[in-house]
Amino acid sequence: MPMFSRKNLKYLSITGVLLIVIFASLRSDNNPLKGAILTVSSPFLKTFRIFSGGVSGFFQFMGSIGDLKSENEKLVGENQSLLAQNNRLKDAEKENQTLRQQLDLAPRKNFDLEASFVIAQDPQGLGNYFLIDKGENSGIKTGMAAIVSNGILIGQVTESYSSSAKVTLITDPSSAVNAEVQSSGAKGIVNGEYGLGLKMGMISQTDVLSEGDTVITSGLGGKIPRGLTVGKIGQVGQSPDKLFQAASVVPAIDVSDLRMVFIIKK
Repeated sequence: MPMFSRKNLKYLSITGVLLIVIFASLRSDNNPLKGAILTVSSPFLKTFRIFSGGVSGFFQFMGSIGDLKSENEKLVGENQSLLAQNNRLKDAEKENQTLRQQLDLAPRKNFDLEASFVIAQDPQGLGNYFLIDKGENSGIKTGMAAIVSNGILIGQVTESYSSSAKVTLITDPSSAVNAEVQSSGAKGIVNGEYGLGLKMGMISQTDVLSEGDTVITSGLGGKIPRGLTVGKIGQVGQSPDKLFQAASVVPAIDVSDLRMVFIIKK
């Protein structure tokens, strides 16, 4: 765009005429038009003053705008960095709080426990296993029981590596846990049902089962200690061949949002 366009020349001409009138009126102290002329011409005079600074003043003005923009971008970046750092601190605080709560509830007097965090879950979304951040270097071996809170069984270690391990949940169809009903002593085997829950089978027809009874591990087989909580008896029925009783078992905990577990080493 040309510096001296028709519009700019017109504006400068009007400003020039106003300046002449103003200078003429200012020479007389008692001129009644003096106040009115200054009021009308004030916007033109301000614009004239800005441009009267020359090219250097113009570029200085534009440079200050660029500096403000850079400073604003810097502040935005610092704010985003502080926000991310704050979120990390909140997550760490939540993790520490969870750890303290779990440590307070864990049955450390009864077992040698290794605390570990869940680092990955079943990618197929079935929720039948997860990975923990401890392994052979921490003394974790296959067959060891995995628990949470106050002795609630959630699974067993099925694969162990140097610094991680795979825990298969008791809700997995391949899982089989020797269990008994705490109130009556009725014994059976708890199996998983494709991540949907648990079932207890091989229960003698002479044993008494009631909905809501607590199911615990029996300790038979030697791999999983006795007395760990499995869940509660749900609906009671019969096995397909009618030779045994069978019952659904409601798990004692929802494992979909686990953050840490304990492995029973001894």
